Amino acid sequence: MNHLQKKIKSRIQAAHRVLVTSHVRPDGDAIGSSLALSLALIDAGKQVQVVLADGLPDGFKYLPGTELVRTRAEGDFDLIISVDCSDLQRIGSALDGYRAPDIIIDHHVTTEDFGTLNLVEPAAVATASVLADHMPEWGLVITAPIASNLITGLVTDTLGFRTSNTTPGSLRQVAHLMEIGADLSQLYYRSMVRRTFVEAKYWGSGLSSLQCADGIVWATLTLADRKASGYTGRDDADLINIVSSIDDADIAIMFVEQTSNKTKISWRGLKPHVDVSQISLQFEGGGHKAASGAELTGSLAEVQERVLAATRKILDRSH
Repeated sequence: MNHLQKKIKSRIQAAHRVLVTSHVRPDGDAIGSSLALSLALIDAGKQVQVVLADGLPDGFKYLPGTELVRTRAEGDFDLIISVDCSDLQRIGSALDGYRAPDIIIDHHVTTEDFGTLNLVEPAAVATASVLADHMPEWGLVITAPIASNLITGLVTDTLGFRTSNTTPGSLRQVAHLMEIGADLSQLYYRSMVRRTFVEAKYWGSGLSSLQCADGIVWATLTLADRKASGYTGRDDADLINIVSSIDDADIAIMFVEQTSNKTKISWRGLKPHVDVSQISLQFEGGGHKAASGAELTGSLAEVQERVLAATRKILDRSH
């Protein structure tokens, strides 16, 4: 065990009250990693709060441990851990009134060292993969409920093992978690395939907005689309996974209007030579070579113009 792992193990073992947090608009890896680590800490005798600024999306309420999730922390903590979050701002209001995290566990290539101890492994397919590797080293046991959360993180961040960074090692991790007791087929179906009627209506609005030009395919979801469909989340309900499956494009983009003056952008690189993290960094966002995001201020039309121009420049340089 290296020096960093020893320090993390020591901090975990010494802690009594632990706060676990992740990024705003949490995805499957953020939720699965938060719940997996929290359940293991509880099994180790710790008092744990899982604090996510935007709460838990309805689509993940089937996971073990979701009753732990809250939007505001209460009390004092001797250890604060952030998982699957690349910078302090992306935690949102979850740590309002509290210090920055003591431990950072992540896998994004753009992650800033905003913790006291920073465990960042960009080669890992998901933060859940980092946890699956190292939790036993920290004295934390992976039980069947914990394995279910970890598999959810692995499945969702690899888009069902379709991303180019999926490795034999990550598939062996899944096999091991299945041996512990996780039901891969059900978890895959519920996280990647199943959609509610409301989500399908929301997707319809986005798909009707599809455009394609200059090697870029993009779709837009507006505040009006969200209201008309009845969708209560602030994300795209994973529509980017459909948009990124379209042929004849090098980059896919999803624009999701958050307010009249703020828009969330998701990029997906569809070819090996494209690094979309370089685009997101221009807008103070972050992520991976093949999948990144940011949130921009300005009207939806203004944001789209800026983002498409920057994306075209990156695409021109990559050829």
